[in-house]
Amino acid sequence: MTPGTTFWRSIEAIHDVVYFAPDAKQRYEAIGLKGHWMGYMASRSAAVGTPPPQLVVALFHGFAPRMVTRALPDAWAMASRDEILRVRYDLARETLAPALAEADAGRIAKELAAITRGIDFAGKPLAAAHHSLPEPDDDAGRLWHAATVIREYRGDCHVAVLTSAGLDGAAANALAEAAGLTDDQQRTMRGWTEDEWAAAISRLATRGWVDAAGAITDTGRAARQQIEDATDRVCAAGVDREATGRMITIEEPLLALARAIEASGAVTYPNPTSVRRP
Repeated sequence: MTPGTTFWRSIEAIHDVVYFAPDAKQRYEAIGLKGHWMGYMASRSAAVGTPPPQLVVALFHGFAPRMVTRALPDAWAMASRDEILRVRYDLARETLAPALAEADAGRIAKELAAITRGIDFAGKPLAAAHHSLPEPDDDAGRLWHAATVIREYRGDCHVAVLTSAGLDGAAANALAEAAGLTDDQQRTMRGWTEDEWAAAISRLATRGWVDAAGAITDTGRAARQQIEDATDRVCAAGVDREATGRMITIEEPLLALARAIEASGAVTYPNPTSVRRP
């Protein structure tokens, strides 16, 4: 057996609380950064160190390069890496707190941390970078840290599948929007121009994945599902048997936590991550 979509979608919900926290922009600005997206780019990539924008474009895949270069490398001169990471973890703890009130945070954190020790990080750079960060000493911090490692592990696998399918960042986002996985703001949320978006839709249409108006076709839906299935297979191949067993046994508590996160308003659907509700 392998973990199902419920596991991965629940992990995504736990990780995503830092992106949708209502005061995230203000908290990053308080340490010297400018605007929501600079906080996002710097905080998510800080696990790698203080990387140049070209590396972050490669790691994140779906963002227009210009969107990354507006934030980096300037962010590294405005706030220290340690400060950026501290704010990110504090946002995670505070935003998760309402959902964790009825959860066994200690047990979930222990299980997720054990899962990360059973992952093969070869070829998964963003997950490996997050795994190299010090593990927090509190349950909420450990839980979010481990969930983030696992989330970025699947993200690294997904990027590998997208690129092997010949999908660049614009086309991958356009396909996700056409499939109904995001709202109609995905182009601007990821920084693509209207011309770049139109060109991406044209490339998808050439493959028969969308029609001339950009609406997804049956072939496109099948292709998008094949991408998800391939991502699951790549993920499963890099997780040892013990960790896989833990993924399966912890799925129910994770789902309950993900639903509590949604009920608290910390994450709503659809959203720009292109991940469905657990």
